[in-house]
Amino acid sequence: MSAGSHVSVLLEESVDALEIKPDGCYVDATFGRGGHSRAILARLSRTGRLVAMDRDPTAVAAGCEIEDARLTLVHSAFGRLTAVLEELGVSAVDGVMLDLGVSSPQLDTPARGMSFRFDAPLDMRMDTTQGETAAEWLTRAEQREIERVLRDYGEERFAHAIAKALVAARGEFGISTTGQLAALVEKAVRTREPGQHPATRSFQALRIHINRELEELSLVLPQCVDHLRSGGRLVVISFHSLEDRIVKRFLREQAQPEKLPARLPVRAADLSEPRLRLIGKAIGPGAAELVANSRARSAVMRVAERR
Repeated sequence: MSAGSHVSVLLEESVDALEIKPDGCYVDATFGRGGHSRAILARLSRTGRLVAMDRDPTAVAAGCEIEDARLTLVHSAFGRLTAVLEELGVSAVDGVMLDLGVSSPQLDTPARGMSFRFDAPLDMRMDTTQGETAAEWLTRAEQREIERVLRDYGEERFAHAIAKALVAARGEFGISTTGQLAALVEKAVRTREPGQHPATRSFQALRIHINRELEELSLVLPQCVDHLRSGGRLVVISFHSLEDRIVKRFLREQAQPEKLPARLPVRAADLSEPRLRLIGKAIGPGAAELVANSRARSAVMRVAERR
């Protein structure tokens, strides 16, 4: 797979789940390299509309190659969904697609600093036009903060030892490259699961933290529901248990009746209706997709419909 390519996971399944209306208006909040957007456009009529978003300027630049009047591509994190739609004069949509996590071009481009497979500047930002890099954050963060990030976002059981080693190393020679970080983590981790690089969890945790991935997800989910028309679909593909936990909990809460204090004398007919209806069970990629794309192995897709 080349640095500029990306294979959209669960592509047919996710676009099918949107139940595209030919003249509808849809949002692909994670454009990437446009796999889902192209599939949605293929099912829209001339009067349909697609708003696509991505925080990565490289992805937006690649998306400019799609010459289609029905597509509006915006450089923005999806946590600004409401603001973006308001700026475009869009009040309601028929479906929203969220394909979470990091893309293959981001992982496979050394300069992005997201992979320990290359020795490159330690950046890790999805939006390279703003925010601090992972190297800058590691330079200023306190040991206990680094430990918390590694533990909470990477579920790293050696978080304390790694954080201690990183703080000691930065005082001696600094940490500015992925190679330095990977070597330090590998030295601090005493044992690891077979087949997994010792730095896997640390790199994941730092990337999630630098890009505020879980915070952005928590911000966008209620915005998605707010803008869905009745019968509109929300489709979310996650690749990490922390992401999926947030999605699963949110969808479940929105699919249940309003919770009131016990013994409160309220008639069932007076209770507000749940905002969402869950559609099917969570699904993952099939055997054929796993053979074709090993990065799909942790994908989980959940679908809900606006009542």
